[in-house]
Amino acid sequence: MKDIRHIALFVLLVGAMPVFTESGVILNFVMTALYACLLSQAWNVLGGFGGQFSFGHALFFGTGAYVQAIAQMQWGLSPWVALPLAMAFAAAVGALVGAASFRYGLKGSYFALVTLAFAEVFRILATSVPFTGAGVGLMLPLNASAANMQFVNRSGFIWLMLGLVTLALCITAWLRHSRFGAYLQAVRDNEDAARAIGVNPFSVKLAATVISGGLMGAGGAFYVQVFQYIDPAIAFGSHTSVEALVGAIVGGLGTLWGPLLGAVGLHILADLTRNLFGQLPGINMIIYGVVLIVIVMFLPRGIAGLGTFTPLQWLRGRKSSGGDES
Repeated sequence: MKDIRHIALFVLLVGAMPVFTESGVILNFVMTALYACLLSQAWNVLGGFGGQFSFGHALFFGTGAYVQAIAQMQWGLSPWVALPLAMAFAAAVGALVGAASFRYGLKGSYFALVTLAFAEVFRILATSVPFTGAGVGLMLPLNASAANMQFVNRSGFIWLMLGLVTLALCITAWLRHSRFGAYLQAVRDNEDAARAIGVNPFSVKLAATVISGGLMGAGGAFYVQVFQYIDPAIAFGSHTSVEALVGAIVGGLGTLWGPLLGAVGLHILADLTRNLFGQLPGINMIIYGVVLIVIVMFLPRGIAGLGTFTPLQWLRGRKSSGGDES
């Protein structure tokens, strides 16, 4: 299959980078870009293919992060065992949120607000209960070794994250060509029509939420292993949800490579503005915001649709829309 060949080529190119360069700057950029790509791919499963916009994906991220830390510190498990466990717990939370939301027909802005509310509830709980370290958080003990998933250099983390991103890409490729993916996109486009042809929107959206939650939980587990610390603000903060959804939207919703392009592009933009305008507080964020607005206005299909949409088409669309309204 064409998508699998492209994914394999991507894995070979990125996986070989630590072999050909030892630059800490380059390797750190690759690691953080892959991390952002995983978050965007996770959000894209539910938001891009399923059309269910979530403002609270940090809920799944934080669940995975805390399970990863607690499993090692309090349960004595290997981090390699804790990782799939963290994904499973995050997927279970996804099932809980999806069942509670879709059972009562919540969609659109209502679903987005519910996910945001769940993330805030979990943040408050994590601040209050002792096994999460309460407001202080949890800090993993330093024991640098591959067996402990604490690699001496960035190469090990890059290969680990590359494996997780590859998993997300394979799931996305499967969604593009499978019957379940067709059902999910049918529900996204017209839920009533999908129901009329025998698709069960509840089960389809619930399954997408479980998959999306599991992938997001993997991102949280990876974060804990890299930075060896987690607290409620980091785990369930809105910045993580925003990073996930913006990367997918800018790159291209419901596409295979869009979230990766969006994550990498936004990271390049953030680094450039930070380095060029770091001496002027706030200027880099203003430029960053303006560029995001321009991308959303002129590239409604995201960066992945760059070759199929031009500013002239946008202006024609605006003129046509204005004529219809009059």
